[in-house]
Amino acid sequence: MVTIVIPARFKSQRFEGKPLAMLRGASGIEKSLVQRSWEAGCEVPGVRRVIVATDNEQIFEHARGFGAEAMMTSSAAANGTERCGEVAEHLKGAELIVNLQGDAPLTPPDFVTAVINSMEGEQMATPVLRCDAQTLSRLRADRKQGRVGGTTAVLDRRGRALYFSKEVLPFSDSAALDDAVFHHVGLYAYRPETLRSYKAWKMGHLERAEGLEQLRFLENGVNVRCVEVEAKGRVFWEVNNPVDIERVERALADMGIE
Repeated sequence: MVTIVIPARFKSQRFEGKPLAMLRGASGIEKSLVQRSWEAGCEVPGVRRVIVATDNEQIFEHARGFGAEAMMTSSAAANGTERCGEVAEHLKGAELIVNLQGDAPLTPPDFVTAVINSMEGEQMATPVLRCDAQTLSRLRADRKQGRVGGTTAVLDRRGRALYFSKEVLPFSDSAALDDAVFHHVGLYAYRPETLRSYKAWKMGHLERAEGLEQLRFLENGVNVRCVEVEAKGRVFWEVNNPVDIERVERALADMGIE
């Protein structure tokens, strides 16, 4: 059985209160970021439960108000993966836990399905998108302006992660390697036992330097399966900074999402 967990914390260095930020849909209806992310999770076929996990009472009550199952987690959780680990301790019979980021309402259901389907014999998996020219331009523009616009992944020949970074990797001063840049989609599937191991490990130097939770797996020798997915004409962008609200609202309007 598969359970989707949506970690949602109020405090954020780049965007405090982000889960409660309002986004307009195609008809001008406003819904919070966490509600739109929850609705994206509810569209995934075959998922048993979709749970909003937070350490903030306001987010907890807000989530319950729009009909979501919500669970309070510890304020000591350092990131979404640790928060998913806390939720996993209360779940019975879950074979897979999917971490759907609370700032990624544009995540297509087939991204989640692709990751779930790749988990046979794997401890964890995550999707990546081969960057098109527009996405790559946005990533590079954000870095030049001192913003983190997204995360890139570097893969080996088997599709295993070698590294994740908030910089645009691999570096290239020409267009020769442009199609080798992968935009990491903030979505993970884990085995419950892998989450238990994660919680026991200390934060490593790379995770601390980059601020990327998935690096703890690499630093402890866990294979991270990267699943290449296709946007199929849909825009994928996360809300990392306040400026991203306009980008995501434009995409919601273009796709006719209310």
